Amino acid sequence: MFSRNHRSRVTVARGSALEMEFKRGRFRLSVFSDPPEDTELQRKLDHEIRMREGACKLLAACSQREQTLEATKSLLVCNSRILSYMGELQRRKEAQVLGKTGRRPSDSVPSAQRSPCPGRLCISDLRIPLMWKDTEYFKNKGDLHRWAVFLLLQLGEQIEDTEMVLVDRTLTDISFQNNVLFAEARPDFELRLELYGACVEEEGALAGAPKRLATKLSSSLGRSSGKRVRASLDNAGGSGNSPILLPTPAVGGPRYHLLAHTTLTLAAVQDGFRTHDLTLASHEENPAWLPLYGSVCCRLAAQPLCMTQPTASGTLRVQQAGELQNGTLVHGVLKGTNLFCYWRAEDADTGQEPLFTIVINKETRVRAGELEQAPEWPFTLSISNQYGDDKVTNTLRLESREALQNWMEALWQLFFDMSQWKHCCDEVMKIETPAPRKPLQALSKQGSLYHEMEPVASGGPSEGLLLQNNAISAEIRALLSSYYSDR
Repeated sequence: MFSRNHRSRVTVARGSALEMEFKRGRFRLSVFSDPPEDTELQRKLDHEIRMREGACKLLAACSQREQTLEATKSLLVCNSRILSYMGELQRRKEAQVLGKTGRRPSDSVPSAQRSPCPGRLCISDLRIPLMWKDTEYFKNKGDLHRWAVFLLLQLGEQIEDTEMVLVDRTLTDISFQNNVLFAEARPDFELRLELYGACVEEEGALAGAPKRLATKLSSSLGRSSGKRVRASLDNAGGSGNSPILLPTPAVGGPRYHLLAHTTLTLAAVQDGFRTHDLTLASHEENPAWLPLYGSVCCRLAAQPLCMTQPTASGTLRVQQAGELQNGTLVHGVLKGTNLFCYWRAEDADTGQEPLFTIVINKETRVRAGELEQAPEWPFTLSISNQYGDDKVTNTLRLESREALQNWMEALWQLFFDMSQWKHCCDEVMKIETPAPRKPLQALSKQGSLYHEMEPVASGGPSEGLLLQNNAISAEIRALLSSYYSDR
């Protein structure tokens, strides 16, 4: 209920579709409920917002390097998903508003266009070659630097990530063990891969920094003054309290930089290992620079839904090539590029071998007809395939015109799907179901914050920096419990 003095302001971007509707005088205020898919997207957005808040608290509580790297990575992924979901919701809301307010009764409604079936897309065996200098890799010279890297993969509004991998010059390539699956891909998909990296300082190098600095100070200040300075620095380092040389890390954590990216399309799909070019986004002066070779190797497989799920089924009379009789009464199932014919419908459900199979591919020709002198099964559907110089035609006979229309629609839809998915419909590519992600594998080696707080929960002795603050232990412990279970 709006009060009489209530005022609202709507901001519309200049040149947008909403502005055009205002100018045409077609905009009117209406109240409508969100469709189910928008509600689900809003639920995902709310979940990522909560995860982002948890990642921020987790980052503030981290006491070890791997913990900080993982928490910062989670924060980056959450931010990317939030921006993606918000952008998709905005596009859907604008389309919904224009669909409800932008058409007058006199406007003609365009006819429905055929849409290709969705499919599953899986990327696996991800490897990124490295190109080290000879002095670094073969002669093992120079400082040993380490990087923490991971891949961010985006298809539409869906964003997935790989595990974090620690890289140094002992590795010839970066290998990610994840199989990333996208369940709702379209044939015109654009899969964007982004490689992020952060330079990791070695603990040994950090520990040796005060001594190296003390040596320089002692030599520059003179023997007597230098001894006093060095003694004071050694005492500070030994007590574990050196605010000048070893400051407490900032809550913001390490910074990941975009190192390289690429976009894969349907042309990159192949049932095998393949190499693709990477666009490098970093240079040698960048603190997170990594010597990339400039390519990514992976296996990108696709399974269109029409290749794995039946698109039509029903009772048919099939008159095979050369037969002069009425044909064989069968139960037909159209799946992929085959029309499987069984004795009974139960045989198809139990996985029995079909009685015979009619091939349907991109070169198949289909023609509908009607037998005027046949009182039963008068409608026909001829399926012709060319094998070299031989043309083989199988005729399907149906009881009703409605059944004929249903089979024709299923076949035309299949032809359209094959024209869009192209080589993905030549054969069914194998897609392995991704294994469940192990929660923060890198942290388990060092001991995660969650496991560090287990003794506190059970009344045992408290250990570690975080456990010394009992005031925040309960809150962070509950936060980490939900964080690890959600991931």
